[in-house]
Amino acid sequence: MKIHILGACGTFMGGVALLARRAGHEVSGSDQHTYPPMSTLLEKEGIFLHEGYSEEPMLDTPDLVIIGNALSRGNPAVEYVLKQRLNYTSGPRWLGENYLRGRNVIAVAGTHGKTTTSSMIAWILEHAGLQPGFLIGGVPLNFNVSAREGSGHFVVEADEYDTAFFDKRSKFVHYRPQIVILNNLEYDHADIFPDLAAIETQFHHLMRTIPGNGTIISNGADANLENVLERGCWSNLQRFSLDGEHDWQVELLKPDGSELRFSHQQQDLGSMAWDEYGRHNATNACAAIAASVAAGIPAATAIEALSSFRGVRRRMELISQTSDIHVYDDFAHHPTAIRLTLEGLRRKVGNARILVALEPRSNTMRAGVHADLLGPALIAADYVWLKASDGIDWDPQVALAPLEGRCKIVTRVDDMLQQLRNSLNPGDHVVFMSNGGFEAAPRRLSESLKNS
Repeated sequence: MKIHILGACGTFMGGVALLARRAGHEVSGSDQHTYPPMSTLLEKEGIFLHEGYSEEPMLDTPDLVIIGNALSRGNPAVEYVLKQRLNYTSGPRWLGENYLRGRNVIAVAGTHGKTTTSSMIAWILEHAGLQPGFLIGGVPLNFNVSAREGSGHFVVEADEYDTAFFDKRSKFVHYRPQIVILNNLEYDHADIFPDLAAIETQFHHLMRTIPGNGTIISNGADANLENVLERGCWSNLQRFSLDGEHDWQVELLKPDGSELRFSHQQQDLGSMAWDEYGRHNATNACAAIAASVAAGIPAATAIEALSSFRGVRRRMELISQTSDIHVYDDFAHHPTAIRLTLEGLRRKVGNARILVALEPRSNTMRAGVHADLLGPALIAADYVWLKASDGIDWDPQVALAPLEGRCKIVTRVDDMLQQLRNSLNPGDHVVFMSNGGFEAAPRRLSESLKNS
């Protein structure tokens, strides 16, 4: 089959392109900006990419056009597809109907931690010798790819964002998993969801797709998830938590979360030391172990695997250490994730200085939906630079007032980097937080330090 993919350089759609190519299809793609590393990876697989959204690559009438959710009516490629009545579908629907059918699907849903937890499960299954397939919204450092066909088990990051301009259901309703993790649930994606209740309804729809002999592994400490489950649960339900008596529990053996002990129904399963840290990663690990056991992996094997888990690119990824200055790149998109990440780092580094460069880039952050939570989320930092842009319609100075002057608002990345560079001392930890490219700021600072 000849398939053309619109929006091919996004992490999810790029993964779809790779899976389609490895399934034997002839695949091409278009994107507004075809850029590495995804463009390089796709071209290496024999996927020809077109810059921009012209009709040209579809003039030879592909058998199927897969349209990414970043495209909408008015886009010239979309209008051409509709006008010519080409056969089209969405990435999630294609994945569910053509790739996941017949696989043992493990899906990870939630506002936070999807990418990391999915990566943990994929590594556990790999460590157990099962060679899983996966499609993850990031790059697990144990694999260095975001998608792989694998065999048997398939791990998928189950995003609640909408499917496409013609299908406003959440992506995850297309995946029909046998095992699903519900990590947490908060209000997000203000561009498509009017309120938290609307997101809860989508999670309820996901619950309706899990078979009766399937397994739901839910964060027992999350009241919003309990609201979802009260609306209907027809599958084997297990809960996990860090604090509280639930089916699966994790205990911090060190305050920073670098050593953990796990238990199931009050029975000790074992402990481990690893390179990750933070309470959020402890609960991610607990959920990953529970899902792996549901998939038939012994708990001891799962724990052993996580001891060699290397993390995920752009999830508090340490990208350089020069003159005892640590530089991290983090895919931050929500105040809760920012707070948990910085609290975990604070427990790890003690009294060392933490300097944060933040770009509020997600639609929800730019709209100011969580502006009142942003300042408190940054309390663990010693100093914060916030890059404001024309798209921010809230007052950053007011939002960061809880920092009591330990912050600076800038409008240019160059100015921020210069100020950061002049402020650095040996032993500092610098965290760049953005769900976009941030004008390559982490790499630029790292290169500046190495060349000094």
